[in-house]
Amino acid sequence: MKRFLLLFCVLVSFLLFISLKIDFSLSALALTRQQSEGPGQLLYQSRHSLRDDVGSPWQVVLFKRVKDGETVEISLRLVGFPEGIEFLHPERLTITTAKGQILAAEDAFAQESPAANVGQYKMQDILTQLPVTEAIELSLPLDNPRSLTIPTPVLLEWQSLLFSVNGGNPNHRATIKSLPSGFTLRKFQLSDYSSKAS
Repeated sequence: MKRFLLLFCVLVSFLLFISLKIDFSLSALALTRQQSEGPGQLLYQSRHSLRDDVGSPWQVVLFKRVKDGETVEISLRLVGFPEGIEFLHPERLTITTAKGQILAAEDAFAQESPAANVGQYKMQDILTQLPVTEAIELSLPLDNPRSLTIPTPVLLEWQSLLFSVNGGNPNHRATIKSLPSGFTLRKFQLSDYSSKAS
């Protein structure tokens, strides 16, 4: 009887562990956020806090704007903290893959930036060229250059954001699919990126 009870407890514990692990895995996948910006216009975004090669924190936001079912913008916004970080404009963002491929993203703030510590780069033509099985390195065009590693889970999320709306093509019109309930929606404004950490 004791052996049966022990076996039963072990089995219940195992099933509980598996169910919690599955719940965690599903919640880990639900990182892309969606919000409505107006009639027929949606914003999808992937937000992460990462540290550069000297340990300074960065807010890394890949976002995609879709209007009437068509992608109108895919950009990467980088916000550095604390003060003292200054992006050089109109310098391009250099992206290096593990295999040594070098890509360059055009500066979206070449004419005017909302703050010295904010950089934004056009990713629509580059995103499909990025690997998903190996990390990439961003060489940040700063007055004091730094590098930022983007790990593979983030790259996978970026690809999910790229293909989630337009059925596999970031440029063609498609029916907009709503994301599952439970996503945190947050207004995406320049005021989110002041020069001081919140």
